[in-house]
Amino acid sequence: MIITTIKELRDYLDTHRQAGKTIGLVPTMGFLHEGHLSLIRRAKAGNDIVVVSDFVNPTQFAPNEDFESYPRNIERDERLATGAGAHAIFYPSAEEMYPHGSSTFVEVTGDITRVLCGASRPAHFKGVTTVVAMLFNIVQPQKAYFGQKDAQQAAVLMKMVTDLHMNIDLVVCPIVREKDGLAMSSRNTYLSAAERAQAPILNRALLEGKTAFEKGENSVEGLIQLITGKINEAPLADIDYVSIYAFPSLETIETVEEKALAAVAVRFGKTRLIDNIILEK
Repeated sequence: MIITTIKELRDYLDTHRQAGKTIGLVPTMGFLHEGHLSLIRRAKAGNDIVVVSDFVNPTQFAPNEDFESYPRNIERDERLATGAGAHAIFYPSAEEMYPHGSSTFVEVTGDITRVLCGASRPAHFKGVTTVVAMLFNIVQPQKAYFGQKDAQQAAVLMKMVTDLHMNIDLVVCPIVREKDGLAMSSRNTYLSAAERAQAPILNRALLEGKTAFEKGENSVEGLIQLITGKINEAPLADIDYVSIYAFPSLETIETVEEKALAAVAVRFGKTRLIDNIILEK
């Protein structure tokens, strides 16, 4: 069932809430793939009602990014989401979410939003936290589900929920990958055949870094050099960053002593892909 207005969604959910049913939310930007469907199935297992938001959020895109060309197919999304267990697909317009004159934002500040993707996309997380806060307010779920592929996003949202005392449980689920290791992403459809063939180097490089860590290499500089060298074996890879930070704080570290995030962003042609792995003994 597709719902396009906030009032209709609230009315639908109020009926279930009054019946004592629990609600799970899976926020997405649509063009669903198996990674999204795994989140929906996880939400279905833990809640009575599952809402999937399907909204390409304009405030998290910079003027030179791919907002207009971002893949969209609501009919396909409805079929896939319903098949995975979703009860309602919230598909609002930008005007519904941001009515004329809307000028309120939710922003997490500090290093957590300045490093990794925040360094090259300075307005991105302000848009993410604003739209997710709105979705939390509209849906009022007990639980919301996010993928580990967007690890910085998950960390930022955890910070927002903690700082604003939001009564919601964030569930971060493992990355879902193609058979060759490439993290599933809606943007994978942009890749040419040659770029797609080289893209799995991201996962292989991160796995080599994890193996080195497990064998005793805990220098951040050394691990970054190893991962970078492996990615550079792919001629079409153009590295945006290879970084390692404490997780989930994303504080700067020189050695990996506790839980850390090794994250990469790499361009193949015009397509920017991200991937990560957790380093933890």
